[in-house]
Amino acid sequence: MRLYHSPTSPYVRKVMVLLIETGQTDAVTIVPATGTPVDAGSMPLAQNPLGKIPCLERDDGPALYDSRVICRYLDDRAGGRLYPAPPRLWETLTLEATGDGILDAAILMRYETHVRPPDKHFPDWAEGQWAKVARALRALQARWMNHLSGPLHMRPIAVACALGYLDLRFADRNWRQGRDALAAWYSGFAARASMTATAPASSSWRPIAPSTFFTSTSIAALVSGGKYLAA
Repeated sequence: MRLYHSPTSPYVRKVMVLLIETGQTDAVTIVPATGTPVDAGSMPLAQNPLGKIPCLERDDGPALYDSRVICRYLDDRAGGRLYPAPPRLWETLTLEATGDGILDAAILMRYETHVRPPDKHFPDWAEGQWAKVARALRALQARWMNHLSGPLHMRPIAVACALGYLDLRFADRNWRQGRDALAAWYSGFAARASMTATAPASSSWRPIAPSTFFTSTSIAALVSGGKYLAA
């Protein structure tokens, strides 16, 4: 299988964490893909007409997208450990949707400041996106903390990848302020080997040029010994 991938995509990171946690890194080869809503770049348009990643190209069926579909597929392939049976499944899917919703809003903010020309920036619109993030964080702190602990499942993976993206792109927003319980939980979960191996920014990593990263590469080779490289 081939996973179209960018090392800073939090949606890709969800898939990478799942692959590591379920022992499937040897089954997938990564294919670098980059682009924006106004320039598809090297996005896998033939495999995903929406031009988005992650996208999982299979040898025995059509390509799969988006991250939630890919994660369900790969978890099922590994025996179905990370998505519990109903009724707990609904809580898991809701928390995964919450994590993805945080990312949806945060990435729209990122596009606003880094894709749209400065003369077309709409600060009130961007703040409206952050308001979604803030409401979701409040809900996690007030309502969902006990659902993030215990045996590993998809709930904490999705939420942790979302919080990691906030650290990467919006550290100045200080999402931890006033959310001590959520921050403490994240500090512990982020120390998992699968999270440290896929973190998009780390002082122990070095950037690599796109030309260096453009050859399809085994995921196992990248994550082995903490050698997963961020662009």
